[in-house]
Amino acid sequence: MNFRFLVPLVVAAVGGFSASVSVDAKQAESTYKVVKKFVLGGDGSWDYVTIDGASRRAYIGRSDRVMVVDMSKGTLVGEIANMTGVHGAAVVPALNRGFATSGKDNTVRVFDLKTLKEVSQVKAGTKPDSIIYDSASQKIFAFNNGGTTATVIDAKSAKAVGEVELGGAPEAAVSDGKGTVYVNLEDKSQIAVIDTNKLVVREHWSLAPGEEPTGLALDLKHKRLFSGCHNKLMIILDADSGKVVAQSPIGAGVDGTGFDDKSQNAFSANGKDGTLTVIHEDTKDKFTVTSTAETQQGARTMAVDPKLGQVWLITSKMEKAPNDKVPQNRNHQVVVPGSFTALVVGRH
Repeated sequence: MNFRFLVPLVVAAVGGFSASVSVDAKQAESTYKVVKKFVLGGDGSWDYVTIDGASRRAYIGRSDRVMVVDMSKGTLVGEIANMTGVHGAAVVPALNRGFATSGKDNTVRVFDLKTLKEVSQVKAGTKPDSIIYDSASQKIFAFNNGGTTATVIDAKSAKAVGEVELGGAPEAAVSDGKGTVYVNLEDKSQIAVIDTNKLVVREHWSLAPGEEPTGLALDLKHKRLFSGCHNKLMIILDADSGKVVAQSPIGAGVDGTGFDDKSQNAFSANGKDGTLTVIHEDTKDKFTVTSTAETQQGARTMAVDPKLGQVWLITSKMEKAPNDKVPQNRNHQVVVPGSFTALVVGRH
């Protein structure tokens, strides 16, 4: 994902949306809210959050490291350091191994989940960004946002085994665990559908009227994809056919989306206006916006805790930059040192 949190924050009205999505006024006030805040501190930008539900650990991509957080205590367990331009991490507990994208030096760093020490490096394409594990093929897919490819790594050997041409700049991706990976193409407003065994793109699906897609989530049971787009729309597709079945209004500045199997809720993290849009999947083709939770400006990436159904978001406080530092732009905002925080949003 691109680091957009320093952009001036502007809120605008949401445009039209599909008749298959309704807004429930009775529930829309606040069915979700921030229930915990964990101040983690530390300097640098931030990007993806990855949750390992079994170990109760969250892996957070910072500018030069991956922070590892104890989700129960909200404390820092340790860090995987000495990287540059970090975006995200994927973990494979069965192999005691993690993989992190180091975007500025075009590598994927392999690390030990117990010691949190780097054990090797894998050369990737230009600016590896999002990264996921596909259990069906037992491969890691690192998506090179500075180009149009995915670097494929065998999880067991930690060696590159191929590259997939995607036809556009990739953003977030999800795996169905059955041999298919879906990835947003940010510059094409499409989803590329990857066969993880043959390492080829089977299809490209249009996200129109969605534009500049970033976050992507999957309801595996009902075969529905949720793509968060920067024109303030969540586009919902059939994961078998690629047909757009609905669209929903969301807030400004989305980068992360998620889906909770237990509640049947999809989420959009809207960083520019500091909200979390909650969309309930009533049926396969009927969706209701049930809540817009207040979070914090800059909270644009997220992950769903599969155990508790809570949403983890990350951000820092912002303040106006001193004029002597940025004289050409009096509205420029900078991060307040030490304010980096994990927000936990849950039902109440």
